[in-house]
Amino acid sequence: MNKVILMGRLTRDPEVRYTQSANGESLAITRFGIAVNKRFKREGEPDADFINCVAFGKTGEFTGKYFKKGMMISVVGRLSVNNWTDKEGQKRTTTEVIVEEQFFAESKSSFEARNGGASSTLANDSVKPAEGSQPDDFYNVDSSVNDDDLPF
Repeated sequence: MNKVILMGRLTRDPEVRYTQSANGESLAITRFGIAVNKRFKREGEPDADFINCVAFGKTGEFTGKYFKKGMMISVVGRLSVNNWTDKEGQKRTTTEVIVEEQFFAESKSSFEARNGGASSTLANDSVKPAEGSQPDDFYNVDSSVNDDDLPF
């Protein structure tokens, strides 16, 4: 089984490129890196692992459109190890995560608060409730209810 689940912060803005196929259709290939905090660390070692990720197709387009440097995200995918020989005859190896699923791991408001409100292209920018209004899926909680009266 080859399954990777990671949560960390983007180390750079995702880089989206498109391939050209013989039939004229293009495929998005998006590369980005995430910093994943280590649970335990030794003195003098970095406290995070920096992991390269690649997302293809619609997943890659979504990544390029909505994810920005510094965001906390969660990635599910598979590990890919590539070996090749460079022009000088040196053997090279890269390891990266091929992204199959990805998720926001922090709220948009939390990200904006940390980054001074800079998120001009994040999801739902155009959908903002009017000042003082509440979204339809929220309701006011009756603050007169005593917690001792609750059955749980």
